Amino acid sequence: MIYAGILIITFILFAIINFFSKNKKPFKRAFVNMIIGVLSLVIINVAGIFWDIGVGVSPFSLMVSASLGVPGVVAMVLIKTLF
Repeated sequence: MIYAGILIITFILFAIINFFSKNKKPFKRAFVNMIIGVLSLVIINVAGIFWDIGVGVSPFSLMVSASLGVPGVVAMVLIKTLF
């Protein structure tokens, strides 16, 4: 339940940022950014089967990928690979 609240707050913050950056549809843009982040996590995990890389899907990794997007997923992969 806490994770759902954090995702909702992240979505609202993205929408506010997009609103002040003069986007025409801030909620749609925030939702699309969150979906792209989660899809990048899925793509890394599916493609990682061939190269033995990937990030486990947990509530924390979903929050990071939804809030930070592709850079967050890349950071999680690098951290897991290097450490």
